[in-house]
Amino acid sequence: MASFAPLMQFGSRHRVALVAAFLLLFPWLMPYEALAVNILILGLYALGFNLLFGYTGLLSFGHAAFLGSGAYGCGIALVHFGVPWFGAILIGVLLSVFFAVLMGFLAIRTRGIYFAMVTLALSQCVYYIFYQAVGLTGGENGLRGINLAKIGILGFEVNFLNPTVKYYVVVVFVLAAVWIFSRILASPFGAVLEAIRENENRARACGYDVARTKFVAFVLSGAFCGLAGALKALHLSIVPIETLHYLTSGQVVMMALLGGMGTFFGPFVGAAAFLLLEDVLTTLTSHWQLVLGAVFVVFVLFLPKGIWGTFLALGRPR
Repeated sequence: MASFAPLMQFGSRHRVALVAAFLLLFPWLMPYEALAVNILILGLYALGFNLLFGYTGLLSFGHAAFLGSGAYGCGIALVHFGVPWFGAILIGVLLSVFFAVLMGFLAIRTRGIYFAMVTLALSQCVYYIFYQAVGLTGGENGLRGINLAKIGILGFEVNFLNPTVKYYVVVVFVLAAVWIFSRILASPFGAVLEAIRENENRARACGYDVARTKFVAFVLSGAFCGLAGALKALHLSIVPIETLHYLTSGQVVMMALLGGMGTFFGPFVGAAAFLLLEDVLTTLTSHWQLVLGAVFVVFVLFLPKGIWGTFLALGRPR
């Protein structure tokens, strides 16, 4: 296994470039482009969650609030106010950051299972805010009418209904987010996050402001998830109310664990595994959720580091 060490070091140094190269080829490896776009968007959602869970050690059950608010913010800006698509994405991210600030201010005062339960409760509050705002969000029917057939990019008009074009438009935003994510991890702030994950009391004894660091990590995590939500709204042309449901928060936990929490590329591997299994199982049985749950239990018991985490562990010298 020692022979893999130089390769692993190269991958660590050039991780963004390697992710970019893989994602540019990714749609040609999938059965159809729409599935590749879904994996890309949910991979970004899991990436944002991984910043808080995998790198800071805070388990949240409320991240659907950020995915949903990003999606609704983008959709409402397009449908009700006629904002250009790029500005609508920005509004979606800012709305998710707004909710992340509010939720983070309250949630970081708790620890462990209490943190998870508080984020779940606050997320449900966000759910009911959008559920009751029928005039803006469509209530239980969701937000419809996001008709984005053509978009302007650098003076050129492109067909956004073309699945391949849509994928490569989305991949630009995802790769920008991946680059920012990499810079965060490589910064002193990223090192503090991992220190908090490993031993919060020791990090506090070293003089770090643990509460403020966790709050910033929470808000950044919400921003990444909000971007995923905005892209999801553009992709689906609707925003179903289920985007804010607590089950959506549970899905991202599954994706993070399947791929490997605390790994750079793991969220995309987990999203791909989750959606590919879902795509195959739904054609075989109506009880696909039961089978998927059993697969998840097997992974937790026998591959606790996840798919990508286990692969990285095998490549490290012993």
